[in-house]
Amino acid sequence: MKILVTGGAGFIGSNLVRLLVGRAHQVLNVDGLTYAGNSASLADLKGNLAHRLLEADITDADAMAKAFADFQPDAVMHLAAESHVDRSIDGPGAFIQTNVVGTYTLLQAARGYWSALPADRKSTFRFLHVSTDEVYGSLGAEGKFTEKTPYDPHSPYSASKAASDHLARAWADTYGMPVLVTNCSNNYGPFQFPEKLIPVVILKALRGDPIPVYGKGENIRDWLHVEDHARALLAVLEKGRVGHTYNIGGDNELQNIELVRMLCAILDDLHPPPGGGKHADAIQFVTDRPGHDLRYAIDASKIRSELGWEPRHRRETGFRETVAWYLANEAWWRPILNGTYRLERLGGASQTQ
Repeated sequence: MKILVTGGAGFIGSNLVRLLVGRAHQVLNVDGLTYAGNSASLADLKGNLAHRLLEADITDADAMAKAFADFQPDAVMHLAAESHVDRSIDGPGAFIQTNVVGTYTLLQAARGYWSALPADRKSTFRFLHVSTDEVYGSLGAEGKFTEKTPYDPHSPYSASKAASDHLARAWADTYGMPVLVTNCSNNYGPFQFPEKLIPVVILKALRGDPIPVYGKGENIRDWLHVEDHARALLAVLEKGRVGHTYNIGGDNELQNIELVRMLCAILDDLHPPPGGGKHADAIQFVTDRPGHDLRYAIDASKIRSELGWEPRHRRETGFRETVAWYLANEAWWRPILNGTYRLERLGGASQTQ
């Protein structure tokens, strides 16, 4: 299958592209190579004729139309997005531009291309829109998000993703495009840009810096290994029902403070502090970010029952393997920290600004 992937040089995208190429698919990887798009995440695919990286912005209508015309894909997997809540607090405009305008532009390009396909290829074409559980808002102590949960986004990031989800479904309902949507829980694993919680903890610990935890660390997230997510996305593309949404979760809920302490304990074993003591001694509670949702949890029973997908990475091994990957791959993350991002806090804007 020829698959056009947007955002394939990012965290989830690079892991997905690697899976697709390994499954003998041909991939056109469309990525703007902004701060979190990193061609070094695909270094192992250099020279592989099944993968081509096209540096282009999904808001560029001409570039998107040309990409479709030149590559002639059988499917689209749309992952390109601004994705960090903290950055969306400081600069929401980029999130509206990429996540809303970019998704609109891509949908229009896909619609024009799909409409002109011969009947046999038109019937098998798929457009998979990849989204987040954050569009659902915040849960209390009980319950889980299902595909029927009403949207209630609380950050500029989640609002922009909710808007893009609605656009994708509207293009299905209005124009008949064969769209599928997925909403996933928090991802972790190799090649994650070090602004997110897990790499921040690991890299702060390696530098001997204080390890920041928002509020009291009571916020709960469901953690999904990125390789399990990639397998789920491919299963939805290949076997999912057109027009349906599939929630993807790791069945792996943890309070943030529990996760941070677990990572510190793993680091104590794999990379003890040079001066003695424990990495958890460096934990520092800091002012919470505005609009911080209390709990996310995914009910993934639909994708399990319909498509036979199950997460393979377990808590006992997944986090340890992730810490070990960062320890072994300084050559990947060191250039990032030597650039414009230095593990500084983002998202400090007050709710009144």
